[in-house]
Amino acid sequence: MNTDISRRLFLSAVAAGFARAQDATFSTDVKVVSVLATVRDKDKKIVSDLTKDDFDLEVEGRPQTIKYFSRETDLPLTLGLLVDTSLSQRLVLGEERIASRRFVEKVLREDRDQTFLIHFDHDTELLQDLTSSRAKLERSLDDIELAQNDRPQMRRSAGGGYPGSGGGGGRLPGTTLYDAVLLASDELMRKRQGRKALILLTDGVDNGSKTPLTQAIESAQRADTLVYSILFEGQEGQPVQSYPGGFGGRRRGGGFPPPMQAQRPDGKRVLERISRETGGGFFEVSRKLSIDQIYDRIEEELRNQYSLGFTPDNANAPSGFRRITVTVKQKGMIVQTREGYYPGS
Repeated sequence: MNTDISRRLFLSAVAAGFARAQDATFSTDVKVVSVLATVRDKDKKIVSDLTKDDFDLEVEGRPQTIKYFSRETDLPLTLGLLVDTSLSQRLVLGEERIASRRFVEKVLREDRDQTFLIHFDHDTELLQDLTSSRAKLERSLDDIELAQNDRPQMRRSAGGGYPGSGGGGGRLPGTTLYDAVLLASDELMRKRQGRKALILLTDGVDNGSKTPLTQAIESAQRADTLVYSILFEGQEGQPVQSYPGGFGGRRRGGGFPPPMQAQRPDGKRVLERISRETGGGFFEVSRKLSIDQIYDRIEEELRNQYSLGFTPDNANAPSGFRRITVTVKQKGMIVQTREGYYPGS
């Protein structure tokens, strides 16, 4: 397994994430901001024949001039697969692995694209660094397995464990979804140019990350990376009923207490937010929509994107997050794009 990214590097990314955000400044040099957009008609079919003049773009309500325009069908793509291997995925992991292999075979062009693979459960691990080799990716997908409580931990630090791991730190196993998004965005995508996308295969529940959801989203936005989320719930997808005093315990005075629903994060809402704010898409595996069909739709989107480039008209604006609005002049069109960008990131 390729674990070139050490845990120390990951933890430094967590610590430095907000520090960089505070230090970011808008360069006085001319900087082109690129925005990827997917357009669908009222029937949700992809529209692929628009021109620059069909679009309007605003930043914080101020109209911007679109100086660069192209259809992104042939430019290189950097793709990251992030696979949930927590116990909640035990019934669907095999299907995820098979579908991911087929997706890689169809999408990855070995002469120009690169892909990496990360899995996450109570730990976040890079299984395959960036590669253009389908064979390497397929071998790494074969290495994906569920987390086990007695499974040895990968690469402990000299101190005998590392924060956020299941070993040496006394921490109960959890799911580190947000840590995985930050690791992929901050340490792999941020240094790449061109089109970039992450694909999350998970039930959306995070109960073990050091990284908050907002920082995970910000890391993807700063890396100009789209996040496509695929909600795939395993057997643990339903909330658990619990009773005060344990199962079968009667209250004083007789009778059974009413059941209480255990608090569980809303994975669907989390994934919808991540994809919406980064400009990717959200999909849910169901009887009507298989994971193979979802991968086909993602492939179609990646092959039919528009790239809109502009130079902000107020270079002295603050360096914080700036909201982007992209619309099509023709009525009935739906534009899917990221919600904004960070100048200077």
